[in-house]
Amino acid sequence: MTNAHDTTSNSKPPADGAVHGAALDWPRLFATRAGRMGASEIRELLKLLDQPDVISFAGGIPDPALFPADAFAAALTGALSGDDQGAALQYSVSEGYRPLRDWLVTRMASLGIDCEADNILITSGSQQALDYLGKLLLSPGDTALVGWPTYLGALQAFNAYEPRYDRLTPLGNRTPQDYRETALTNGGAVKFAYTSADFANPTGETLPESARKKVLDLAEELDIAVIEDAAYQSLRYDGDEVPPLLALDIARNGSIGATRTIYCGSFSKTLAPGLRVGWVCAAKPVITKLVLMKQAADLHSATLNQMAIHRVASDGFEAQLGRIRTTYRARRDAMLASLERHMPEGVRWTRPDGGMFIWVTLPEHLDGAALLAESLETERVAFVPGKAFFADGSGHNTIRLSFSRADEETIEEGIARLGRVVGGG
Repeated sequence: MTNAHDTTSNSKPPADGAVHGAALDWPRLFATRAGRMGASEIRELLKLLDQPDVISFAGGIPDPALFPADAFAAALTGALSGDDQGAALQYSVSEGYRPLRDWLVTRMASLGIDCEADNILITSGSQQALDYLGKLLLSPGDTALVGWPTYLGALQAFNAYEPRYDRLTPLGNRTPQDYRETALTNGGAVKFAYTSADFANPTGETLPESARKKVLDLAEELDIAVIEDAAYQSLRYDGDEVPPLLALDIARNGSIGATRTIYCGSFSKTLAPGLRVGWVCAAKPVITKLVLMKQAADLHSATLNQMAIHRVASDGFEAQLGRIRTTYRARRDAMLASLERHMPEGVRWTRPDGGMFIWVTLPEHLDGAALLAESLETERVAFVPGKAFFADGSGHNTIRLSFSRADEETIEEGIARLGRVVGGG
């Protein structure tokens, strides 16, 4: 009979080869896609906003002083009282709150996009839309055409689905056959072109109408989708409006049902990012599949948030746009003027007609990441190194500056400090 306190009989390792009590080797269990996931440099830099002595041009985030807080307080109170109370706190349909989708139909029509509510899905911010679209369109080894540089959040969303990237050059001289053969050589197919056509993150640049038509031409020849990231589309300060790619696509093909462009919109830059309300507008076969993804992922975006967005947008969206455009225009102008005053010779930057960003190209011998470390240590100024926005890891001598959260006086001081760091490099 074995003594209950005798451990000698248990000295052999378990028959299954496992070491009981040892920490699980989690990386061994992760899917291969997990290796493509990395921390966002931008999200990490947002932590600097809590340090009062740091002047931050890092996060591309709205100024909270411009949020229509009183309007949201009234909207939330209204949604939680009367006949709407039960609906606000209940499960809802995956497609999204119907009154908000109907409002978006009208909004899209003002942009030259004729659609129906069934062409619209409400998402938890446009970032969720990018994740869903990567999941829908990409198999491992497929190619996504993106800008050089492009939005870091898009690369992160697509990376989980293990694509390869090729450079989208709408006004370049590459042929569709070149794109196709390159993709085949790498073991996949070209699936879509991704572009932020208006005041792009990170460059602030806008694609002219001629370039947008070239993107559509390329997509037609390759028979691929176009993902139009329109997060900043409403933030124009100068110049004439340029039709969205989806509007141009409808114009050439007759109806949204015949288009290949998928429009991703957001209320984060205009009303409030914390409520996480965005939308996708596309042909119904795309929306139908995205709805199934939504059902599997989170059932639906928060109904209360959608109701609040709908009430605030319905009551004063254009007035809110006027307010933020006036403020951000002044801050953009202040940053451009400060760059002229304080940047040394050899530094170049974009001059955006809208959005939140200015893209700075430094002399070749400078490195954005090293410059950030020095800037934080010596001058307490933050920005985003540009390398993170390049799918191939190039762009070491570039940086992104955001003017949305700093007032004109702070911009002048911060750019003066940054100029000293760049000049010393």
